[in-house]
Amino acid sequence: MKKALTVLLLTALMTGLLAACGSSNNEPNNTTSGKEKVVAWAWDPSFNGKALKIAEEIFKKENPEFELEVIDMAKADLEQKLNTNLAAGVTNGLPDIILVNDPNIQKYVNSYPGTFTDFTNDVDFTQFSQYKVDALTIDEKVYGVPFDIGVTGMFYRTDILAEAGFSAADLENITWDQYIEIGKVVKEKTGKFMSTINPNDEAWTSILLQSGGSWYITPENTGNFVNNPVMTETLRLYKAIADSGIAKPVTGWSEFVGSFNAGDVATVVSGVWQIASIMDAADQKGLWAVAPTPRLDIEGGVNASNEGGSSWFVLEKSANKDLAKQFLGATIGGSSEFYERFLTEAGGVGSYIPSFSSEAYQTTSEFFGNQAIYSDFTAWSTQVPGITLGMYTQEAKDALKNELPNILNGSDLEKSLTNIQKLFEQQVQ
Repeated sequence: MKKALTVLLLTALMTGLLAACGSSNNEPNNTTSGKEKVVAWAWDPSFNGKALKIAEEIFKKENPEFELEVIDMAKADLEQKLNTNLAAGVTNGLPDIILVNDPNIQKYVNSYPGTFTDFTNDVDFTQFSQYKVDALTIDEKVYGVPFDIGVTGMFYRTDILAEAGFSAADLENITWDQYIEIGKVVKEKTGKFMSTINPNDEAWTSILLQSGGSWYITPENTGNFVNNPVMTETLRLYKAIADSGIAKPVTGWSEFVGSFNAGDVATVVSGVWQIASIMDAADQKGLWAVAPTPRLDIEGGVNASNEGGSSWFVLEKSANKDLAKQFLGATIGGSSEFYERFLTEAGGVGSYIPSFSSEAYQTTSEFFGNQAIYSDFTAWSTQVPGITLGMYTQEAKDALKNELPNILNGSDLEKSLTNIQKLFEQQVQ
């Protein structure tokens, strides 16, 4: 494709930079005193890096000579460095293991064939939530090990909902239209918003789409905006929420988090990783609970979805490919102990089903009214529809965001969907 050729030409111009990188003292060294070791690239040392260190401790029980070096870098820097090297055909200095954001999986595998190792026969993928495995599967091969998930729920303030006359039972397995009606009552009786809305953030549309088993693009990497009932319903609801007056407009992450930490909104529909931000408001301890995500009122719509998540890849030509695969397979790919410690020590939730029945996942939370929130989230994770994220998720999201202001201002929805489709096609030509 023209776009792919342009990327290759641009990245080829960076050969000089790559040469400099290859001689940098910051590059991974896969030998220590004559012994081989595994090198991994990841972002966020307190979460992803911590997970690798937990896995290393577990693996070393049976493999005491094993060594792991984790190189931390910003997510954007990691992705730029990986893409630049791979597009130019430079593999020297790359690690054995790399963390990949799930929406990038198919783009990496399809853009750089033969670069990433096939894990199909190395991990029992029947032990993971199916939607997570689906994201890793291309041409019937599984190119990685599932890691953290972003299974969603509807966090809600029990006191605000009670003031408006609603109980926990009223929030179980509702549709988005019911959510809007509840929000209108909450706004009228308490003065609080039901939620936030940010036209520059596609998180909400992503949640709605996946709950209906659809995505921005098709498995064939074409735009999925026109003649897609799930997309049409998603954007209808998005506008309905905006028009209803139940959503507080915000811009950026700080305003979003500040809105619920300050008690301005009654619910937050988001991934399980949002728990830490909600708990930042210590004065709200005991006032929160979690219900299933509202669903689209269409065939195939479910009260479960996902927002975010990542997986671990091994480079096919890495210095210690076999050892890296063995390490990941025995820990992140097949250890309940790992996922129990990942939850208790880093607050991370995975999709490894055998760990769901462990004591760690059954623990109740005083902050959330003594609800066993992790048990609920993991149960919902098994219901999330599996979808193909494709190669051009970000391009499709950008095309949608370009048209969202027009949709919110009342433009004809079918016309807007056609505009989005055309813009997406122009971007990926």
